[in-house]
Amino acid sequence: MKGICGWLGALPGAAPQAVLADMLAVDGAGVPGGSVPVHAADFHGGVIGDGDDDGDGDGAHADDDCIVLLSDSARMRAAEVADAWRRDGERVLELLHGPFALALFDRRRGRLMLAVDRVGARGLYLVRGGGRIGFATRLAALTRLPGFTPAVSDQALFEYLYLHMIPSPGSIYSGVTKLLPAQVLTCDAAGDAAPAQARFYWRMPYRDGSARFDALKSEFRALLPEVVGAAAAAPAGARVGCFLSGGTDSSTVVGTWRQRSGEPVPTYSIGFDAEGFDEMAYARIAAARFATTPREYYVTAADVVEAVPKVAAFCDEPFGNASIVPAYLCARFARNDGIDVMLAGDGGDEIFGGNERYANQWLFEQWGQVPAPLRGLIRGAVGLPGLGALPPAKKAQSYIAQAEVPLPDRFETYNFMHRTALEDIFEPAFLARVDTGAPLENLREVYRRTQSSAAVNRMMHLDLKITLADNDLRKVNQACQLAGIDVRYPLLDDRLLDFAASVPPGMQLKRTHLRWFFKRALADFLPAEIIAKRKHGFGLPVGLWMREYAPLAELTRASVERLKQRGIVRPGYIDWISQQHQGGHASYYGVFLWILVMLDQWLESHRG
Repeated sequence: MKGICGWLGALPGAAPQAVLADMLAVDGAGVPGGSVPVHAADFHGGVIGDGDDDGDGDGAHADDDCIVLLSDSARMRAAEVADAWRRDGERVLELLHGPFALALFDRRRGRLMLAVDRVGARGLYLVRGGGRIGFATRLAALTRLPGFTPAVSDQALFEYLYLHMIPSPGSIYSGVTKLLPAQVLTCDAAGDAAPAQARFYWRMPYRDGSARFDALKSEFRALLPEVVGAAAAAPAGARVGCFLSGGTDSSTVVGTWRQRSGEPVPTYSIGFDAEGFDEMAYARIAAARFATTPREYYVTAADVVEAVPKVAAFCDEPFGNASIVPAYLCARFARNDGIDVMLAGDGGDEIFGGNERYANQWLFEQWGQVPAPLRGLIRGAVGLPGLGALPPAKKAQSYIAQAEVPLPDRFETYNFMHRTALEDIFEPAFLARVDTGAPLENLREVYRRTQSSAAVNRMMHLDLKITLADNDLRKVNQACQLAGIDVRYPLLDDRLLDFAASVPPGMQLKRTHLRWFFKRALADFLPAEIIAKRKHGFGLPVGLWMREYAPLAELTRASVERLKQRGIVRPGYIDWISQQHQGGHASYYGVFLWILVMLDQWLESHRG
């Protein structure tokens, strides 16, 4: 995966070439290939992994009108972007497809334009200060700018503990932001007071109308070979493999590639020797169905102990999704086999109605369809004295209480941050410095931004950002980059996004049947066992292993003991979580213990 970095503005007392070389070296960690630096007046930047160390690549271009830095140039080279910019201005963004991070400097107008792709498959960090604006695909590169002092944001720490990652547009460092998916920012000058304008150049084009299933199925089945084939295209000599969890998405990518190429597909699957976590059987079903060349790796608790410090140190920000560890181990396994590019199935749930919580939310949404007077009668009946102790009435009361919480707030009713008073979790001084309502407000803004009135489309729109861009894509990207391998996402091809937006809401989620259209359209293609299975992915039994494997238990103990001294989470609450984890609720409380461990590990590795 290529990257870009640079800045607009002066660097008094510093040698720009040396600073840029330092930024490129940091941003290129784990990226094979050389870098292409570009210098012009007060604009300095470069592309990592583009060409060789002598320069010349498709991601960088400079002429009298503009300078273009493009992280991914498979579909459009930087020189072509420059031509389109001269012809169409900012409409050039409509011509860019697939993953990209872009920096374009209009030399005649002194205007800088920064943008990322439609789903946020590539990220871009920004910082303004000292009379300049800096940008980089890796946060660590920005810390190399002279005068930039990384200061950990209390707000970001709170949002990490709330969501287990730091959602855009915020970042772990005060003053540093991240572009949102499909967002473009323009700035006419580098100065701190110069206005910067941000807007969305694309929105998921949901259509809430009706359509014929047979016509949609034909279009979908014709699209799949196109998008998978485009993703699998690689430079001469490069070897391409595929993640295979045994779920519908990875199996669809593998099967489609097998059909298109006519050759066995190298597939890589992860297993766990823990009851309820191992899904290797499904991966084997898919491998047999599509005659792949299967490779399997069983993750051990010792692997986790070895990987945690590496992953935490490499991640741009604290990251609490435990499946990043098996994702890294799987990517490293493939890389050791000589694989250069991996295809991943991420994105299918978020564009075809597959996340488990959608079914539950459909049930809760039905309460709003009941006439208000009848809702009042039901509410009063189940609340009659003495009925609360009866299981049916108790269940009805719980249903009504949750159903009357509006979306997207209802998603977070089981969040640790809502099940315990915040004053019991956080140190008072820390809590006084943060906006505790910000995480929910972020979710609400994304949920409401979509033009669709259908709840399932609004939920998918929210998950495109929170679950996918802020979480899953960041996980897989960083895991693969750490392993030294490229990754591509066929199901997030712009053509498939546009198609998925045309599937009627009632076909995406038919009552409580998840992915109704997707599964029915592929019923004669995917194995029946995989069509019927529930989503799991590369889930890690970390809660169990933190209790049962002594070295991991010690790593956990040391991390949480350090965290007690950081003035964030109350030591008493950490002790309570640890006791609950030891007392028979290892998987549930292990989740919160894990995010505490990864926070401490990140803070330890980034102390400098």
